[in-house]
Amino acid sequence: AFLLFFLVSGLIGRSWAMLFASGGFRVRLYDVEQQQVTSALENIRKEMAFLERSGCLKGRLSAEEQGSLVSGCLDIREAVGGALHIQECVPENLELKKKVFAQLDQIIDDKVVLSSSSSCLLPSQLFAGLAHVRQCIVAHPVNPPYYVPLVELVPHPETAPATVDRTHALMQKIGQSPVRVLKEIDGFALNRLQYAIISEAWRLVEEGVVSPSDLDLVMSDGLGMRYAFIGPLETMHLNAEGLRSYCDRYSDGMKRVLKTFGPVPDFSGATVDKVNQAMCLKVPADPERLAARRQWREE
Repeated sequence: AFLLFFLVSGLIGRSWAMLFASGGFRVRLYDVEQQQVTSALENIRKEMAFLERSGCLKGRLSAEEQGSLVSGCLDIREAVGGALHIQECVPENLELKKKVFAQLDQIIDDKVVLSSSSSCLLPSQLFAGLAHVRQCIVAHPVNPPYYVPLVELVPHPETAPATVDRTHALMQKIGQSPVRVLKEIDGFALNRLQYAIISEAWRLVEEGVVSPSDLDLVMSDGLGMRYAFIGPLETMHLNAEGLRSYCDRYSDGMKRVLKTFGPVPDFSGATVDKVNQAMCLKVPADPERLAARRQWREE
């Protein structure tokens, strides 16, 4: 089976290609620039070989076999031919993405799924006016997708249920963990939770309650360890005699604390300087050091 990816030679596009190849799918990478495609193919095969050597390669096929499933293409009509799923991976720019989908809308058949990797743009904006809107969906991966399996599936109000079901099954087949976001909301589910944490973390540092480095420890050595394998709702369920018991015991305290939360931070000024200084002491903000730390994270 063929899958097509709109590619900008970044992590998301390469990770999608590697994931689908690990599931035995043939992948075509499309871009308007030959160098982008060539660079992506080289990086993908190099990364597959590294993962195989380190015992982390996904799927039953070897790195060489998976690499042979990924090819490049500069002609959009040729790239689309035979595709059952198209995963757009262009930068997070609404007008650019709309242009891409409008172009695809004119040349696809009634069977292929049109999927966007957008992290926050609403499907009603991305797919407005498309003839094939029933085949459109957002499949938002979590960076880095090869190592973090969650994928948020967000349909347009007119997306066919079969499109959601097909995409859900496809994500499961390649080893990802799809969740259905049942209706549009700004930020989807993951970023709303993430931004809530970032917002309160920022306020705690800004108000001098805790240092930036200790704030990160609260998550990495505390909540993060707890939430790494079970979610907040199951945590509530287990930390009392069931969820109802937790609410009966702790709802008054939760509401009291929540009422003390401040306004949305500006993420600017002196607090930026303070947090940036702390982060740069840990990981200097030069490309080489940041890349090394990302590599450490992914390993």
